[in-house]
Amino acid sequence: MMATMMNLLKWIDKVILNTLKAMTITGFVFLTLLISANVFVRFVPIASLHWFDEIIELLYAYLIFYGAAALWISHEHFGVGDWIEKRIKNIRMRYGYRMIIELFVICFVVIFFYYSLRLTVLARDVTNVFAIPKRVLYSCLPVSGAIMIIYSIRNITVEMIGMIKSRREEGKNPDGRRANPEK
Repeated sequence: MMATMMNLLKWIDKVILNTLKAMTITGFVFLTLLISANVFVRFVPIASLHWFDEIIELLYAYLIFYGAAALWISHEHFGVGDWIEKRIKNIRMRYGYRMIIELFVICFVVIFFYYSLRLTVLARDVTNVFAIPKRVLYSCLPVSGAIMIIYSIRNITVEMIGMIKSRREEGKNPDGRRANPEK
């Protein structure tokens, strides 16, 4: 039962990560094509791209925030704690250190989520050309924030489990028996 649940969670992780990567890559491709088209049209004025800014704004936002969420899931985002963690010899302390970092991070992400959700919900205006509601443009912020919160909770849980397991392993001999058996 537990193995089935873990396989399901791994599959969900994979689907979410692949979806975010696909959205990020698609956004980057369209962004590149639109910017290239805009440069071309400036030198060869065959069409007007008066709508250009609206789509670029949408693509940039989706590219940045969904890309950040994808990096968050796969632990590929920038971090400054590696040099400290490598100096911590005690494995439980290392798990504790990473858990503290994750707790600070989740505080930031919760604040980000709250204000981005508030911005999205309160946005009433639309874009000039296509009349796209600004909520659509801003929606990537709370969605990526929610994803980051979920995965921060996962990371904290993993570090907590690591601390507990390392504590259990601390008192065992290499053959797996307890060093100080209770009588």
